[in-house]
Amino acid sequence: MAVLSLPALGGLRMRSRTRHAIAQLVEGLADSSTDERRIPVARPGGRWRLLLGMVLANRPWLLVPGLKSALVAALATGAVATINSTVWLLADSMAWWRLIVATIASISLVVAWLVIDGGLWDRPDNDSHEARERSRLYNASTLITLTTGVVICYLALYVVNLVWAMFVLDPSVRGGYLNRSFGYQELFVLAWFVASAATVGGGLGSGLESDEAIRAATYSKREEERRNRLARDKDESSRDWDRD
Repeated sequence: MAVLSLPALGGLRMRSRTRHAIAQLVEGLADSSTDERRIPVARPGGRWRLLLGMVLANRPWLLVPGLKSALVAALATGAVATINSTVWLLADSMAWWRLIVATIASISLVVAWLVIDGGLWDRPDNDSHEARERSRLYNASTLITLTTGVVICYLALYVVNLVWAMFVLDPSVRGGYLNRSFGYQELFVLAWFVASAATVGGGLGSGLESDEAIRAATYSKREEERRNRLARDKDESSRDWDRD
């Protein structure tokens, strides 16, 4: 029997890499001198390719649609903030570097919240080097998956909020409130600021989701099953320890 890990192939040029890997597996099966043969990925770029394959297998672009409560909270936050006069004043007073800091902070907060609330941080099963290396790889793929998904969400929120602002806000009304001339170009800055606030609102909305829903939205089916199995094993071990 042969087992081929597709994420280890990197997620790019899958057909050619799969054909090459299958050829190596068939060659290994034909060699009857050994009962087990493994093809390592620790060649130059192998670990980065494995990490890329794990991230692509997790489908980070499906993160937000899988968290419906977070999506609703983000859209609601953006819709309300766009027509709030206090938000107009804040967006108008913020320099570009503050907007960049707000963007980075909002994305980082949501990623950290999802990791903590969903219990997504992997811990090694033992003190061996292989277990620690495996945990580092799993945690790196988790962080990259979540960051990519949240960035996609941020960009989508920016576009939605910009369209919404252009539809509902009259530049003369906002200009009169701020006591200065105001055009449609300022709406791009407003949508930028609102996207940061809406991203944080979406992260808080994810707190309404169960841990299982967060894992299902973050990981591929096989990785989700692996983590659920480990969680069950840890619960059984803790119960056995309590009985002893």
